[in-house]
Amino acid sequence: MLIRHLYYFIALSREGHFAKAAEFCNVTQPTLSSALRKLEDDFGVRLVERDKHFVGLTPEGERVLAWAQQIMSDFESLKDDISIRAEDLKGTLRLGVIPAAMPITGFVTEHFLKVHPAACVEIESMSSRLIQSGLDSLELHGGITYLENEPLKRVNHLPLYRERYVAISKRGHFGAEKPISWQRLEKEPLCLLGPEMQNRRILDEAAKRHGAVLNPQVTANSYLTVFAHVLRGGWVSIVPTTLPELYELESQFELRQIADETTSHAIGLVVPDRQPMAKMTHALFSAFLESNIAQDISRICPPSD
Repeated sequence: MLIRHLYYFIALSREGHFAKAAEFCNVTQPTLSSALRKLEDDFGVRLVERDKHFVGLTPEGERVLAWAQQIMSDFESLKDDISIRAEDLKGTLRLGVIPAAMPITGFVTEHFLKVHPAACVEIESMSSRLIQSGLDSLELHGGITYLENEPLKRVNHLPLYRERYVAISKRGHFGAEKPISWQRLEKEPLCLLGPEMQNRRILDEAAKRHGAVLNPQVTANSYLTVFAHVLRGGWVSIVPTTLPELYELESQFELRQIADETTSHAIGLVVPDRQPMAKMTHALFSAFLESNIAQDISRICPPSD
């Protein structure tokens, strides 16, 4: 069995198509199919359900996939570990970040690349549930997400700041009312993140505690879309204070504090809780521990408790 056979198998499970997987691996389809047959011969079980096309993984294939992902991660970490100097660390740091925390990713990249200038950083906006999946499958080196509400499992974490919330609208929409009640927001034409996002579930729960129900007219999976709707029409949204403060949106939008709102949630770095740590994961965690990133973030966010 060769490492590249496991690599081909992982690619096939991800692409769900023999030709696409072969193209991704930069090999011919017969080469990929031959590698798959070799894996099945070595394990003595069928790993893939196939008709004329890829159908899916067998139960045994799912089990092999989990081990294959871990083996490939350890293999990549072993290669990286040969380079012991921080300035020699190469490769791509893969980071999953909830939409609410995207404004602080510039701080993360800045601090990490100061220590590891030869590395690259790949950041993807995703829900906390997808971050959990990415960490479990070792497709992510780390994530930035909520630490207290629906906390992730099997992770080590470092707190960064606390997220708080503000109502946002087109200028003049709220009139003289200050602050805005949840009951008023309940009656507004709302544009919010969809329920697959933890931020939305947090807002729904906060409104419920104050006797209100949020029924948005428009839902989205990015704050860029939310801001576009608020700016263009009469929609209202509820967003983390970091967003308008960092992007200086006060000149285009009207911001209102929410009455009696005490809700806040810790956001921080999470990495897989497994030893030994992947070289890139260890580099990320160490860069956070040894930096003043939390102080920098506190310029736009209240500090973490």
